[in-house]
Amino acid sequence: MTAVTPRPAFCEGIRFFGEDLAPFETHGQTPAIAVGQKAIASPSDPAAVFQTLLAADALRYLTLQVTASKESGHPGGFASIADAIASLMMLGHKNIITEVGHHAPGFYSNMFLDRSLEDMGITTVQHMGDRFRETHGLLGHLSGQIPGLLNPAGPLGQGQHFAMAGAKLHPGTLFPVTIGDGGLGEPYIMSSFGHFNTAYPTATNFLPILVWNGYSQEHHSMVSTKTNEEMVAYWQGNGFANVILVDAKEFDDADQPEAYVDSTRFSLGQRLAFTQAVLEATDRAATSALGGTLTVLIVKQLKGAGVHKRGAQSHNLYPGDTLERDYIVSALQERALSVAAWDLVRTNFERAGGGPASKTVVTETELPLPDLGTLPLNEFPVGGDKQVATTAMGAIVGHVGQKDPAFVVTNADGNAASGINNINVALKIIHPTTDETYYQQPQGQVYEPLSEDACAGLAVAQALFGARTLWCSYESFAINGLPIWQTVTQAMAELRRPTPSTITLFTAGALEQGRNGWTHQRPEVENYFAAMMRNGNVFPLFPCDANSIQVCYEWALETRNKGVTITASKSALPVYTTFDQTRQALKDGAIVLQETPGDRTVVLAVLGDMTLLPAYAAAAQLQDAGIGSRIVSIINPRRLYRPSDTAWDTCSQADGNFLKDAGFDRLFGGDVLLGITGGSSAMLEPIMLRSTSPRDVFAWKRGETAASAGDVMKINGLTAEQFVKRAKALLDS
Repeated sequence: MTAVTPRPAFCEGIRFFGEDLAPFETHGQTPAIAVGQKAIASPSDPAAVFQTLLAADALRYLTLQVTASKESGHPGGFASIADAIASLMMLGHKNIITEVGHHAPGFYSNMFLDRSLEDMGITTVQHMGDRFRETHGLLGHLSGQIPGLLNPAGPLGQGQHFAMAGAKLHPGTLFPVTIGDGGLGEPYIMSSFGHFNTAYPTATNFLPILVWNGYSQEHHSMVSTKTNEEMVAYWQGNGFANVILVDAKEFDDADQPEAYVDSTRFSLGQRLAFTQAVLEATDRAATSALGGTLTVLIVKQLKGAGVHKRGAQSHNLYPGDTLERDYIVSALQERALSVAAWDLVRTNFERAGGGPASKTVVTETELPLPDLGTLPLNEFPVGGDKQVATTAMGAIVGHVGQKDPAFVVTNADGNAASGINNINVALKIIHPTTDETYYQQPQGQVYEPLSEDACAGLAVAQALFGARTLWCSYESFAINGLPIWQTVTQAMAELRRPTPSTITLFTAGALEQGRNGWTHQRPEVENYFAAMMRNGNVFPLFPCDANSIQVCYEWALETRNKGVTITASKSALPVYTTFDQTRQALKDGAIVLQETPGDRTVVLAVLGDMTLLPAYAAAAQLQDAGIGSRIVSIINPRRLYRPSDTAWDTCSQADGNFLKDAGFDRLFGGDVLLGITGGSSAMLEPIMLRSTSPRDVFAWKRGETAASAGDVMKINGLTAEQFVKRAKALLDS
């Protein structure tokens, strides 16, 4: 008589149950991961192979049912790699990263099976479906708030940065990262691997897993025509010494004619053979990567394997793809597990890696940070010699790196070009060739790939994983790295633990790049940050001089879970403020630099450092005309919004400090207000929203080749004469 297994509570909501497969009686009676163990004993053990197959089917089943419960989401891509994900789990490797946001429902299924989602109140399959694609639930793409999942995933081509950051920070731990063959067409995936391996040749403990399923989102993938030999050669040509490929086609006994086949259509015997091949290949790949060899695992299997459709048609569910739809029902019934099998899979996944991922993966605990001691701030005398702000900050950056070995500075265009060669002197550029002339050596802390994506990627990924970083870029080129910066900053707003903020230094602004012309004059990037300020955890800082920038960086280092951008010139400029003044400006948003009495007052609200030059000249001209003025330097515009303007209260490590109305009037109250910036007018929005004075904005219009910063400002109407003319017109209106 067959024993009846009581239905576990977590199974509530499962639509279909199946019968035990034939091997269950022999290989399913005892969990392959034994009590007290973190992984299976052997990838060749028949019981481990059979239970890995059950796990892959469980993942496919949950992925399809959960997405169909909302007639929305992406089951097909993950379905083709479910065997490898199940293998990683059975081998005890839970620090799994993905480059593919569309695999989110599969990753949620993985975290449900190992009980991580219980940390957010999801204890049953019914709960999982109810909260899929809902607020405070399981959003459509991975974010920073899902227990057990290490990284956000949205735009393609980002996941490898998290895997490499994890490998750098946690030697001895494997960081697998699934990469879709649709996203493989993005060249920065491979280039970032190449530069990282050159810079950190011993940090091979990340494992790319190529999901080679022949299709991208809506059509065949661009690498679908490659032969196996060509794909292997491609990875070898990009520096991977060990390329391990498992092709489901080699196990096909269902006469599938295409190059890409579905293993779930094989006979049970061949399904087990394929599963064993994937399990053993995953084990070999993990051992190789952990052993010091740059390794990739490639699993070639048709997209949509085991779900409702195949190929690109399996990618997405649409309205009408309900749990009652015939092809959804049929697919679920084919993948349905018995109650006993569900219980077995849950037990293995819970034991794998030593417990639920929400308790064991590296991002679930706060990474200890070395104490930085006293920062070497150097307060220059106000009104003294002109100073280069970026160089002043560079001295502090060097100190941070010397106190914190994990700290990394990234820069694609070279620190010397931004007035921060002192960072190179102190920390050294990471390079396989030692050369004292260029301050480079194999053991350095300055990471200089050509790609801004790779620069931003390693910096923000390492910050998300808990370590300090600084991404430096020319303002005009930063846009190429901002997508991943934005992804991580948003994830930090949702993160369930404190982590160092992502800090950037953007230099060589448009006004300094006259001779280079418009190719180097792109302050429109500030629109990006202006929009993100409303997110609540983004703080663009605009220090006005060499003293101010030091205090801004000091403040940024103490913040958590924020995106802090520091924008400054690399030119020698006047020193206007003391340290205490900028500390006050960081609290209030701005500081008064000069007040000239008169019958009427024109407020010159200036954002930036170089733009203060025409503002002071305008104040002098106004004074000659008997008109008073107040020059206000805007340092921290986020403080100048009203609390209701931003989503600050939804952010992790929330900062709800905003300048009150009385303080705003003290700074910006007058007869006329002129907002002045050498960048985007959007950054002045907080002031323009709150001011009740007659007002106008002077901002960047377009780039052009010019001989000097003054000429660039003249082209854009940023001159003292224009300020005075407009101020008088407003006063007389």
